[in-house]
Amino acid sequence: MPFPALFAIAVALAMDAFAVSLAAGVCLRTPGAARILRLAFAFGGFQALMPVAGWTLGQFVRVSVQAYDHWIALGLLVLVGGKMIWEGAKTKAGQDDRREPKDPTRTPHLVLLALATSIDAMIVGFSFSVLNEPIWFASLVIGAVCFAITAFGVKLGCLAGRVALVSRYAEFLGGFTLIAIGVLIFVEH
Repeated sequence: MPFPALFAIAVALAMDAFAVSLAAGVCLRTPGAARILRLAFAFGGFQALMPVAGWTLGQFVRVSVQAYDHWIALGLLVLVGGKMIWEGAKTKAGQDDRREPKDPTRTPHLVLLALATSIDAMIVGFSFSVLNEPIWFASLVIGAVCFAITAFGVKLGCLAGRVALVSRYAEFLGGFTLIAIGVLIFVEH
């Protein structure tokens, strides 16, 4: 897969983490470096590991779905992208949703948030498997991009007062990017 497409996928996958990190930044108000790094490592780590899990699962079924792999990749990416757009549409502009815990960088909440924001990365890893694309470099790129975007999101969240509006557009952008990548894979096949 060409690097620009891989990078676009990584950015799109990181939009959920970006939205959560914006909210975390608002909750924390003045996060220290340790909190920012905890959140960024957790989100980036899960985003790097979940595609490998999806790819591994895909290896078991790849032979039986090879004739339809481009349809599966398109369907999965449209499904994930559509879900992201739907979630962005559900968020109302100006709504201040602060149901996050006081410190979202503490272990129980951190693991749940990291897992929740990386499920779509597992589906993308599965798509890579059925398309017979290598996963290790892609996984590292996805994790590194998520790490950087999460750290940036926390810092930006500290500055942003209207986090719901910003995160809504992040979800839309990520969703449309994943759908565009799925269409590109389908057309190139």
